[in-house]
Amino acid sequence: MLWLIGLNFFITLAAIMPFVKISHWTVRFFDFPRVQFLVLGFSLIIINIFLFDDSLVYIISFITMILATSYQLKKVMRYTRLRKVEVKKLKGETDLPTIKIMVSNVLTPNRSFKKLLNHVNSEKPDVLLCVETDQWWEDQLRVLEEDYPIQIKIPQDNLYGMHLYSKLELKSTEIRFLVEENIPSIRTKIVLEDDNEVLFYALHPKPPSPTENDTSTNRDAELLVVAKEISQVDEPVIVCGDLNDVAWSKSTELFKKISELLDSRIGRGRFSTFHAQYPFLRWPLDHFFHSSHFMLKDMKVLSSIDSDHFPIVTQLYFSSQAKNVQKEPQANQEDEKEADEKIEEAFEE
Repeated sequence: MLWLIGLNFFITLAAIMPFVKISHWTVRFFDFPRVQFLVLGFSLIIINIFLFDDSLVYIISFITMILATSYQLKKVMRYTRLRKVEVKKLKGETDLPTIKIMVSNVLTPNRSFKKLLNHVNSEKPDVLLCVETDQWWEDQLRVLEEDYPIQIKIPQDNLYGMHLYSKLELKSTEIRFLVEENIPSIRTKIVLEDDNEVLFYALHPKPPSPTENDTSTNRDAELLVVAKEISQVDEPVIVCGDLNDVAWSKSTELFKKISELLDSRIGRGRFSTFHAQYPFLRWPLDHFFHSSHFMLKDMKVLSSIDSDHFPIVTQLYFSSQAKNVQKEPQANQEDEKEADEKIEEAFEE
């Protein structure tokens, strides 16, 4: 029974670790596979029922594992149809302006450009954001330039290149390196068809991992620097990209509170985009967050382009009345203090 007790305590540990305020990747890893730990927890509950033992250590391990699994269920439940949606969806015909955005982490060594092109031709997004793009990818993407006359090109060989293609006018465009000198981001204004302007951020910070950054410090700081900027404006905002963080992590929740942005996945589904090759190891890494000026028309994950990420596309309605029917997340003083500390920590390193 020691093996079962050990598994019970491991599932308990997996639920506790996200609370630990240590930024090293060995701790932050536990932010990601909540769904996987939930499935393992449910499986263990069934196994425990059949192999029940009356020893005190076993009973403690079983009870704590049930509590841990219940907590994982609570966290994941927000991203199912069993919860109330955070972003309202408009149905039927309307004259409201829309914006359709596709995000695709192409995986630098991937050469299946035609699969991406097929999605672009099929979905016809107004804005296409590709990340992990190098010079080879830029050369292939040139076929889009007739349909997408405005481009922002940042080819890089370090897995952090970024290319933005737009059918809509862009204004006040900046390429920025917010925290790390070789990790770009884009800030621009997208002009909608009705001449309303949307403040747009494209991000792709480094993740905490054994092959990237040892800690989540820089990733969290980049997201929170942007969140702080957004909190100072009262205009329509969209933030998207491969944020190398999951929707249910404490750091993403803090980003939402500080920025007061909404997540269309809440009440609808996880829309997992990574890892494309391993169905059981899959979670939402590519994100769209937006201000309450927008309501949802459609959101979907597209089929594989042979990258480790699936492309994802969302289409939003812009409405001046949307703010009246959608509740924005709010930060308290403790949240603000935590955000300031995380930003300060990154710039001290």
